[in-house]
Amino acid sequence: MKSSQDSYWKENLRILLFLLLIWFLVSFGFGILLSDWLDQFQLGGFKLGFWFAQQGSIYIFIILIFIYIHLMNKLDKKYFGKDNSEDPN
Repeated sequence: MKSSQDSYWKENLRILLFLLLIWFLVSFGFGILLSDWLDQFQLGGFKLGFWFAQQGSIYIFIILIFIYIHLMNKLDKKYFGKDNSEDPN
């Protein structure tokens, strides 16, 4: 049981770190560090660097929340055999 629990948490942390890396890349990398370079492209009439800094990172963060929910439900099903969102009775 202990090794199964350890495996679950290792996979959980791997998923979390991967999604946080994407969030960091989008918010800090695209919104701040690469903003000037991205400004040569446009999205919806706005410079892409500006768009990521103002709206894009928020949209990506919301998408990452739904991806996290999906991946965690899949992980729970793998280790526990059913969704944890269901009633335990």
